[in-house]
Amino acid sequence: MNQDKRQILAQYEKSMTWVESLADVTEEQWRTPIEVGKWSVAEVIGHLIPWDEFVVSKRIPLLFTEDSLPKAPNVQEMNANAANSSRLQSKEETIGKFLNGRHQLIDALHHLTDEQWQHSFHIGESELTLYRYFSGLVEHDWHHFLQIEKVLK
Repeated sequence: MNQDKRQILAQYEKSMTWVESLADVTEEQWRTPIEVGKWSVAEVIGHLIPWDEFVVSKRIPLLFTEDSLPKAPNVQEMNANAANSSRLQSKEETIGKFLNGRHQLIDALHHLTDEQWQHSFHIGESELTLYRYFSGLVEHDWHHFLQIEKVLK
């Protein structure tokens, strides 16, 4: 297996284990904002769910085709809707949805060939490799996970 692919898959598997561990936090901790005026832990985790779904359904299938990639959804709107859903859902439901979506993302990445990990593609004006694209997404995850760790200490 391509080393870049292996590294991204390992990070995503680690993210699943990390989010799964949040099942042990109290309801009060789960609903605590990561900073004053910011989202709660629940909302932070919840906002990752639709982005995984978008990547799996609208990005990966088209990355190496002649079809142009669809424009990303409105970030503010998608994040606000996801945060709202997370406020209404139980901790178990949000964690379960995250784990299910992340599992689908990992499965989709497993189906990408080593050759595809070597080629570049375009999103808008940006030329990217799979490693660069997914490294950015992994960094985004861990940025939020560190915020959550900080508030839970």
